[in-house]
Amino acid sequence: MSILVTGGTKGIGLAIAKRFAKPDTDVFLNFRADQASADSAKAEIEALGARCHVIQGDVSTPQGAQAVVAEVAARTDRLDQLVHCAVKVLPEPLLTVDPVTFTEAINLNGTALVYLVQPAVKLFRRGSTVFFLSSRGSRTVIPNYAAVGAGKSLAESLIRYLARELAPLGVRANCVAPSAVDTEALRQVYGEKTDEILAAAAAASPSGRNVTHDDYCSLIEYLASPSAAMIQGQVVFVTGGEYLAA
Repeated sequence: MSILVTGGTKGIGLAIAKRFAKPDTDVFLNFRADQASADSAKAEIEALGARCHVIQGDVSTPQGAQAVVAEVAARTDRLDQLVHCAVKVLPEPLLTVDPVTFTEAINLNGTALVYLVQPAVKLFRRGSTVFFLSSRGSRTVIPNYAAVGAGKSLAESLIRYLARELAPLGVRANCVAPSAVDTEALRQVYGEKTDEILAAAAAASPSGRNVTHDDYCSLIEYLASPSAAMIQGQVVFVTGGEYLAA
């Protein structure tokens, strides 16, 4: 079994990678720049008994995504899970954000899904799954979140189109959207207010707490299993009932 996780060396991506890290599993962690985090993540994955391969590369371009998948193909002839979790945060209003940087963010946060799946098709087998990590910002306006929210909205649409094309191959594509999880990306958006916002979210949740890594990892594990063979092109929110009321 093998899994590729973009943005897999920290936060949500690493949590997902660890859930699938078992003996005789190849775990491929893509990262862009933080070598220290990559080294730490590799050690964590290997401590769970899996073979870990860290791949530095920028998947926001077709060439970068192709290069990352080529490194996977050099080590295995199959890819059971492809998880696109890498994100570029630009905590700025749309009216003032640099258009070039914004386009780069949209490419990574959305279009990169296609850049990755195209070269990965040759490694997929019947039962392989593609996951995209979305959030409520894809459908709800969050201040200074447009580069992420719009990118994720694009990727949710792309998942639906990819699902139609992948289904005849026996491959599934779905989105999982957790509510706020304490990650580096979240702290880039909210800064010093992050702890306050997380506490308020927990208090407002009908379930009485914030989402944990185990909550969404358990869902992804199920969606990757044969039991979920007929779940295609969906966006599944993991929120404990938060956001159900206006």
